[in-house]
Amino acid sequence: MGKVIAIANQKGGVGKTTTSINLAASLGALDKKTLLIDADPQANSTSGVGFDPETIENSIYHCLINGVEPNIIETSNPNLFLLPAHIDLVGAEIEMINLDNREYIMKNIIDKIKDDFDYIIIDCSPSLGLITLNALTAADSVIIPIQCEYFALEGLGKLLNTIKIVQSRLNKELDIEGLLLTMYDSRLNLSNQVVEDVNLHFQQLVFKTIIHRNIKLSEAPSFGNTIIMHDASSKGAINYLNLAQEVIQKNDLSETVSETTI
Repeated sequence: MGKVIAIANQKGGVGKTTTSINLAASLGALDKKTLLIDADPQANSTSGVGFDPETIENSIYHCLINGVEPNIIETSNPNLFLLPAHIDLVGAEIEMINLDNREYIMKNIIDKIKDDFDYIIIDCSPSLGLITLNALTAADSVIIPIQCEYFALEGLGKLLNTIKIVQSRLNKELDIEGLLLTMYDSRLNLSNQVVEDVNLHFQQLVFKTIIHRNIKLSEAPSFGNTIIMHDASSKGAINYLNLAQEVIQKNDLSETVSETTI
C-alpha cells in the first residue's frame, strides 16, 4: 500500500510546489512508483511536469465534484505519474460545501488507487481551506516546507493547530513526516539563524536535508521539467534526491519497527 504524503503550508512562497514536484520526481528516480496529485488551483505542479492545465479534460476537480475516475497521466520522468489540476479547482470548495462527508472526498478517491503506487505526493494550495483539509484527511503524513527567511515561523502554529484538529476529528493516523528547510543560502546569517531556531524548537521533526537556493531549481519549471530532468547534477537535484532517500529510509525503518512489534 502506498504512503500518502501531503506537502502543506498556508504561507505562500515557501517552496511547496517545488518540493512536491521534485520530491515526487526524486522518489521516481529511486525506483519508487510515485503519483503526484496537484491539489492547488494554480496548477503549477501540472505545468511543472510538462502539461498545459488548459488542455486537461479530467482533473482532480472533476474527481472531487463529478465523481469521475482519476485521470492518471504518465510523465516523462521515470516512475512518475500525475493526477493533474485545472483552474476550475478554484471554485471547488464552494461546490463541495453541501456535499455529504465533504472532508473525505479526496480520501475516497485516493483509496481506490493507493495500492498502485509506492508513494503519493499531494501538492496543497497555500490555504487551510476545504481542499487542503481533504488532503490532510487523505494523507498518512505531512511535510511542512519552511523557508529560511525572516518570517519563517509565521503561521506555523496555525498550521500545526489545524493538523491537531484533523488528527482528533478526521484522521487519527495523520503524522508529521517532517519540517523541511528551503531556500537556504549559507552566505546569509539570517538563513543560518533560521536553521538554528527551527532545529532548536522542533529537533527530530526537522529533516536533515536542507534545500539550498539554486538557479536550476528556479528555471526548471519554465521548461516544464523537474530538476531531475533539467539538470540532475545540480545542487537542487542532489538536495531533493537526498530528501527522497531520507523519506524512504524513514518509512522503511517504520515498517521494520511495525513488523518487529507485531
